[in-house]
Amino acid sequence: MTELLNAYWPMILVAVAIGLITGLIVFRRPKQRVTLSKSDAPVRPHMAAVTEERAVPQPRLADHDGGGEGEGFADGLAAAASDVTGQVIGAPVHSNLPGSHGVPDDLQRMKGVGPKLVALLNARGISRFEQIAAMSPSDVEALDADLGAFKGRLTRDRVVEQAAYLARGDQAGYEREFGKL
Repeated sequence: MTELLNAYWPMILVAVAIGLITGLIVFRRPKQRVTLSKSDAPVRPHMAAVTEERAVPQPRLADHDGGGEGEGFADGLAAAASDVTGQVIGAPVHSNLPGSHGVPDDLQRMKGVGPKLVALLNARGISRFEQIAAMSPSDVEALDADLGAFKGRLTRDRVVEQAAYLARGDQAGYEREFGKL
Protein backbone atom coordinates (compact mmCIF):
# COMPACT_ATOMS: atom_id res chain seq x y z
CA MET A 1 0.00 0.00 0.00
CA THR A 2 2.88 2.36 0.82
CA GLU A 3 4.51 1.61 -2.51
CA LEU A 4 1.24 2.48 -4.28
CA LEU A 5 0.99 5.84 -2.47
CA ASN A 6 4.66 6.62 -3.20
CA ALA A 7 4.19 5.86 -6.89
CA TYR A 8 0.94 7.82 -7.43
CA TRP A 9 1.17 10.69 -4.93
CA PRO A 10 1.37 13.44 -7.62
CA MET A 11 -1.85 12.17 -9.27
CA ILE A 12 -3.60 11.90 -5.90
CA LEU A 13 -2.55 15.45 -5.05
CA VAL A 14 -3.87 16.77 -8.41
CA ALA A 15 -7.18 14.92 -7.92
CA VAL A 16 -7.63 16.39 -4.41
CA ALA A 17 -6.83 19.90 -5.71
CA ILE A 18 -9.37 19.56 -8.54
CA GLY A 19 -11.97 18.33 -6.04
CA LEU A 20 -11.36 21.28 -3.72
CA ILE A 21 -11.55 23.83 -6.54
CA THR A 22 -14.76 22.27 -7.89
CA GLY A 23 -16.27 22.23 -4.39
CA LEU A 24 -15.44 25.89 -3.84
CA ILE A 25 -16.94 26.89 -7.18
CA VAL A 26 -20.14 24.93 -6.59
CA PHE A 27 -20.75 25.74 -2.93
CA ARG A 28 -19.42 29.32 -2.74
CA ARG A 29 -21.28 30.77 -5.73
CA PRO A 30 -23.16 34.01 -5.05
CA LYS A 31 -26.72 33.62 -3.82
CA GLN A 32 -29.62 35.37 -5.50
CA ARG A 33 -31.15 38.21 -3.56
CA VAL A 34 -34.94 38.00 -3.51
CA THR A 35 -37.02 40.77 -2.02
CA LEU A 36 -40.66 40.08 -1.36
CA SER A 37 -43.14 42.91 -1.46
CA LYS A 38 -45.88 43.39 1.10
CA SER A 39 -48.60 43.12 -1.54
CA ASP A 40 -49.80 39.84 -2.99
CA ALA A 41 -48.74 40.62 -6.54
CA PRO A 42 -45.13 41.53 -7.33
CA VAL A 43 -44.70 44.78 -9.22
CA ARG A 44 -42.33 44.71 -12.14
CA PRO A 45 -40.51 47.95 -13.01
CA HIS A 46 -42.28 48.35 -16.36
CA MET A 47 -45.66 47.96 -14.64
CA ALA A 48 -45.13 50.59 -11.93
CA ALA A 49 -46.93 53.29 -13.91
CA VAL A 50 -50.09 51.19 -14.25
CA THR A 51 -51.90 51.78 -10.99
CA GLU A 52 -55.45 52.67 -11.87
CA GLU A 53 -58.13 50.14 -12.67
CA ARG A 54 -61.01 51.12 -14.86
CA ALA A 55 -64.54 49.90 -14.41
CA VAL A 56 -65.45 47.30 -16.98
CA PRO A 57 -69.00 47.19 -18.32
CA GLN A 58 -70.64 43.81 -17.81
CA PRO A 59 -72.72 42.84 -20.85
CA ARG A 60 -75.92 40.88 -20.62
CA LEU A 61 -75.36 37.58 -22.32
CA ALA A 62 -77.90 35.36 -23.97
CA ASP A 63 -77.54 31.62 -23.46
CA HIS A 64 -77.34 30.18 -26.93
CA ASP A 65 -76.62 26.65 -27.91
CA GLY A 66 -74.15 26.61 -30.77
CA GLY A 67 -72.17 23.49 -29.94
CA GLY A 68 -68.99 23.18 -27.99
CA GLU A 69 -68.08 22.05 -24.53
CA GLY A 70 -70.47 20.27 -22.22
CA GLU A 71 -73.06 18.98 -24.63
CA GLY A 72 -72.16 15.30 -24.58
CA PHE A 73 -72.63 12.83 -21.75
CA ALA A 74 -68.86 12.32 -21.34
CA ASP A 75 -68.28 16.10 -21.23
CA GLY A 76 -70.86 16.46 -18.48
CA LEU A 77 -69.28 13.67 -16.44
CA ALA A 78 -65.81 15.14 -16.85
CA ALA A 79 -67.00 18.61 -15.77
CA ALA A 80 -68.81 17.18 -12.74
CA ALA A 81 -65.77 15.11 -11.73
CA SER A 82 -63.45 18.13 -11.98
CA ASP A 83 -65.84 20.28 -9.93
CA VAL A 84 -66.12 17.71 -7.12
CA THR A 85 -62.44 16.78 -7.15
CA GLY A 86 -61.39 20.42 -7.17
CA GLN A 87 -63.51 21.18 -4.11
CA VAL A 88 -62.24 18.13 -2.22
CA ILE A 89 -58.52 18.71 -2.84
CA GLY A 90 -58.70 22.51 -3.01
CA ALA A 91 -57.42 22.75 -6.58
CA PRO A 92 -58.62 25.48 -8.94
CA VAL A 93 -61.16 24.14 -11.42
CA HIS A 94 -62.78 25.67 -14.45
CA SER A 95 -65.31 28.37 -13.77
CA ASN A 96 -68.68 28.09 -15.43
CA LEU A 97 -68.57 31.28 -17.44
CA PRO A 98 -71.47 32.07 -19.74
CA GLY A 99 -70.82 31.92 -23.44
CA SER A 100 -68.69 28.78 -23.47
CA HIS A 101 -70.84 27.28 -26.20
CA GLY A 102 -70.49 28.02 -29.86
CA VAL A 103 -67.76 28.64 -32.36
CA PRO A 104 -64.56 29.99 -30.73
CA ASP A 105 -63.81 33.66 -31.39
CA ASP A 106 -60.51 34.97 -32.74
CA LEU A 107 -59.11 36.26 -29.44
CA GLN A 108 -56.07 37.67 -31.25
CA ARG A 109 -58.23 40.54 -32.52
CA MET A 110 -57.79 42.15 -29.09
CA LYS A 111 -54.79 44.42 -28.54
CA GLY A 112 -52.06 42.74 -26.47
CA VAL A 113 -53.32 39.20 -27.08
CA GLY A 114 -51.06 37.02 -29.19
CA PRO A 115 -50.94 33.33 -30.06
CA LYS A 116 -49.19 32.27 -26.84
CA LEU A 117 -51.70 34.04 -24.59
CA VAL A 118 -54.55 32.61 -26.69
CA ALA A 119 -53.12 29.12 -26.18
CA LEU A 120 -52.99 29.69 -22.40
CA LEU A 121 -56.58 30.95 -22.38
CA ASN A 122 -57.80 28.07 -24.54
CA ALA A 123 -56.11 25.59 -22.20
CA ARG A 124 -58.25 27.05 -19.40
CA GLY A 125 -61.46 26.69 -21.43
CA ILE A 126 -61.70 30.33 -22.51
CA SER A 127 -62.31 30.68 -26.22
CA ARG A 128 -64.98 33.38 -26.63
CA PHE A 129 -65.20 37.12 -26.06
CA GLU A 130 -68.36 36.61 -23.98
CA GLN A 131 -66.46 34.47 -21.47
CA ILE A 132 -63.77 37.09 -20.96
CA ALA A 133 -66.30 39.94 -20.80
CA ALA A 134 -68.28 38.13 -18.08
CA MET A 135 -65.26 37.74 -15.78
CA SER A 136 -65.44 39.42 -12.40
CA PRO A 137 -62.35 41.16 -10.99
CA SER A 138 -61.72 38.12 -8.76
CA ASP A 139 -61.92 35.83 -11.81
CA VAL A 140 -59.38 38.04 -13.59
CA GLU A 141 -57.04 37.94 -10.57
CA ALA A 142 -57.28 34.14 -10.31
CA LEU A 143 -56.65 33.69 -14.03
CA ASP A 144 -53.86 36.27 -13.99
CA ALA A 145 -52.03 34.34 -11.26
CA ASP A 146 -51.83 31.30 -13.57
CA LEU A 147 -50.57 33.10 -16.68
CA GLY A 148 -46.87 33.01 -15.85
CA ALA A 149 -44.96 35.40 -18.13
CA PHE A 150 -48.23 37.08 -19.11
CA LYS A 151 -49.10 38.02 -15.53
CA GLY A 152 -50.66 41.49 -15.43
CA ARG A 153 -51.44 41.51 -19.15
CA LEU A 154 -55.22 41.21 -18.71
CA THR A 155 -55.41 44.32 -16.53
CA ARG A 156 -52.70 46.35 -18.25
CA ASP A 157 -54.14 45.89 -21.75
CA ARG A 158 -57.75 46.10 -20.51
CA VAL A 159 -58.53 42.78 -22.17
CA VAL A 160 -61.84 42.33 -20.33
CA GLU A 161 -63.06 45.72 -21.52
CA GLN A 162 -61.94 44.96 -25.08
CA ALA A 163 -63.78 41.64 -24.96
CA ALA A 164 -66.95 43.39 -23.74
CA TYR A 165 -66.99 45.59 -26.85
CA LEU A 166 -66.29 42.69 -29.18
CA ALA A 167 -68.87 40.42 -27.49
CA ARG A 168 -71.53 43.08 -28.07
CA GLY A 169 -70.39 43.50 -31.67
CA ASP A 170 -69.70 47.20 -31.01
CA GLN A 171 -66.83 47.66 -33.45
CA ALA A 172 -67.25 51.46 -33.58
CA GLY A 173 -67.05 51.73 -29.78
CA TYR A 174 -64.04 49.41 -29.73
CA GLU A 175 -62.19 51.45 -32.37
CA ARG A 176 -63.07 54.70 -30.58
CA GLU A 177 -61.60 53.36 -27.31
CA PHE A 178 -58.71 51.14 -28.48
CA GLY A 179 -57.97 52.07 -32.10
CA LYS A 180 -58.42 50.21 -35.37
CA LEU A 181 -59.02 46.48 -35.31
